[in-house]
Amino acid sequence: MSRDAERKAVVLLSGGLDSATVLALARRQGYACHALSLDYGQRHRAELEAARRVAQALGAVEHKVIALDLGAIGGSALTDPAIAVPEQPTRGIPPTYVPARNTVFLSLALGWAEVLGARDLFVGVNAVDYSGYPDCRPEYIAAFERLCKLATRVGVEGEDFTVHAPLIDMSKADIVRTGTGLGVDYGLTVSCYAADAQGRACGRCDACRLRARGFAEAGLPDPTHYQPDGGAGTTQQA
Repeated sequence: MSRDAERKAVVLLSGGLDSATVLALARRQGYACHALSLDYGQRHRAELEAARRVAQALGAVEHKVIALDLGAIGGSALTDPAIAVPEQPTRGIPPTYVPARNTVFLSLALGWAEVLGARDLFVGVNAVDYSGYPDCRPEYIAAFERLCKLATRVGVEGEDFTVHAPLIDMSKADIVRTGTGLGVDYGLTVSCYAADAQGRACGRCDACRLRARGFAEAGLPDPTHYQPDGGAGTTQQA
């Protein structure tokens, strides 16, 4: 099938394990994927370079990076250096929650989709290993899909958008197995909340623990590049 004949989709691509898997799934389903990353003031900026690598490796039609400063409102360990990234599990919603992040990101994806003539949005949220984030739940995705119809010219004129969250009920191990089967090179990705400038993982934050456990439970080698003192992975690489 030619790219002209493929259905268009906007895929939110952070550069991490989950979003890379979603991009591979969307491509396998025959979508011409327009990858969207957000430079939102995150401390782990190495994920943006990872997103570029992943978009290229997995055949995205284009990769757009939009800059916005969520650090201006703060409230998250991912955007405010004064808030420590926790190295132990926390109860309730963790300090790494970024206020309204998925709503902002999906809104930008929706706007771009309307311009492109795309009717499908893909996002890598997960309700199993989701760290307590309220905007990763199935009811949130369903509500945002309803908003798409109410808030756009396309929706008012009678067309629908679909928000795909293919990982929402999957364990991290299932996600790793799925992506591996689709040929995803997870060594290109960065998931760590405290990654250094080279994209090497800390091995201690919640994202690192979930990722390492996923590879271990999937029975697959962990290709994550760790900082010299990182401790989560079973096969650490400097």
